[in-house]
Amino acid sequence: MPDNAFWVRKAIVVGSALIYWTGVLVQTYRVRKRIGRSPNVRPHGLKERVLWLGWMVIVGGWIGQSFLIGRPDIPLVSLIPPLVHLFGLFLGPLLLVGGYAGTLWCYRALGDAWRLGIRRREKTVLVKNGPYRFVRHPIYLFQIVMLVGVAILLPTMFSFLIIGVHLLCVFIKALDEETYLKKVHGSDYAEYQRRTGRFLPAARPKG
Repeated sequence: MPDNAFWVRKAIVVGSALIYWTGVLVQTYRVRKRIGRSPNVRPHGLKERVLWLGWMVIVGGWIGQSFLIGRPDIPLVSLIPPLVHLFGLFLGPLLLVGGYAGTLWCYRALGDAWRLGIRRREKTVLVKNGPYRFVRHPIYLFQIVMLVGVAILLPTMFSFLIIGVHLLCVFIKALDEETYLKKVHGSDYAEYQRRTGRFLPAARPKG
């Protein structure tokens, strides 16, 4: 791969991570200012602390891999030649932009109901508009889209490992959130679950 294309790929990946996670910080500040307290940033309980460790691996890998890639002493960050293609320079950024645009759509739909973690005693509103009309956890879906874009730009074993860690984390997190929301909203949430998919739109129920 020409050096200039290699550096372009790395710059896009690092830039996308910085933009995304800066956006999370801005969203945290915005919601905190509106509701007068933290939107559950600090993890509560062992499960959330372990999940936070998983997020740190994802964030650190998303940003840091580009600075290690190509080192022969770290096979996990070696490019997989058959997967390196010029088309990736177009498809990868497209997925990154699309995933981030989708995330902003989610922020807009959630408004002040956006939270990072769960506070069991809190009763939030049940958001059903925007992407939440079709998917219960669209932010996680758009994160997956962005990480696939990263893997297309920098196809390494580590890129695919990050996707695997992310899928595990969001599956556990989604189940935890659904248990909480079902307890808070009861039959209303059960009906919402019936009509929507967890990460992908559900097939329309018959009848």
